[in-house]
Amino acid sequence: MNTRVSIVRCNDYSNAKDAIKEAIELIGGLESIISPGSRVLLKPNVLAIRPPEDAVTTHPAVVSAMCELVSEVGGIPVIGDGSGAARPDPTTTAEAFRVSGIEAAASACGAEIINFETSGFVEVDVPGAKHFPRLYISKAILEADVIISLPKLKTHELTLYTGAVKNFFGTVPRKVRKQAHYLEDRDLFGEAVVEIYSFVKPHLAVMDAVVGMEGDGPAGGTPAYMGVVMASYDCVALDVVASELIGFDPLKIPTNKAGLARGFGTMHPEIVGTALEEVKVKFVSPTGGIIALIPAFLRKMLRRHLTVKLFINTSKCALCKACVLNCSANAIEEVGEVLKINDEKCIQCYCCRELCPNDAVEIKKSLLVKLVSRGKIKIS
Repeated sequence: MNTRVSIVRCNDYSNAKDAIKEAIELIGGLESIISPGSRVLLKPNVLAIRPPEDAVTTHPAVVSAMCELVSEVGGIPVIGDGSGAARPDPTTTAEAFRVSGIEAAASACGAEIINFETSGFVEVDVPGAKHFPRLYISKAILEADVIISLPKLKTHELTLYTGAVKNFFGTVPRKVRKQAHYLEDRDLFGEAVVEIYSFVKPHLAVMDAVVGMEGDGPAGGTPAYMGVVMASYDCVALDVVASELIGFDPLKIPTNKAGLARGFGTMHPEIVGTALEEVKVKFVSPTGGIIALIPAFLRKMLRRHLTVKLFINTSKCALCKACVLNCSANAIEEVGEVLKINDEKCIQCYCCRELCPNDAVEIKKSLLVKLVSRGKIKIS
């Protein structure tokens, strides 16, 4: 398979269409995967109910540009996702589409929007899977002729980085996502995500890296300007390059490691367009991911001193219970009129932090972790 990865400068979102078109043409073009009349599912990252300037979701300009480019080669663009659950009803995804600007972009292009939460799921077999040999996948995925990932380049507290592969975590029901998080170990979680990806088998990925997110992503970090878009027919190859682009060792990323082990992508993709070194930056690492960046032998030696604990800041908490709804380990308990995290049950999947609409879930770090995160102690 063609694992070439393109990098194209895109100074701002007003130039998104031209930059994306160039990025796709550099790897072979849309015509090689889209035939006239093909139903093309565009899968953006619509994680939460957040406006585009927060850099949590794929920018609507990227979605709009892809709708137009797909239409120009005769394809029929449809947009679909299932967001993280902030409340126990299917309106979260619909509201996230609206607030992110993607609903308006779809309307302007005449593209259908599919809410994975309400459109139905189908049970499928996943060949070669260790964790999810059978799982439920969005019906819209099965009905598409072509699938395109439209991820946002962001850091992630559990997987360090999130991109083209993890974007397909949104194609399964919330129950399956909770089961995957309950695997606890980062590498096992990465394997589970790759199992979902292995069934979906997207045909192309176009990454929104004009403005990404660093720090405590994928929802609580800081927008970080990069000024590029990227494209590849292989999501793992794209993620390998994108994680290196922001200063991470690609093999520290669980989804990269699992994908490469399954035979997807390559550790050394051919890069076309703008040279990697010309746009490479160093993103601030996520607080929850700091320990994963420390070599394994040091983690074992310093285990007692490398502690990270989650707690709920009751002055910020609105008792919406999004954290309770999304806790795989059922570790969040109501004590009187406040919510508390049971340290003995907590598996540090960070879903509570990721999906709290009030940023009320915070982290207590040991002194050693603080020193590492501030760069006082070098870990590589």
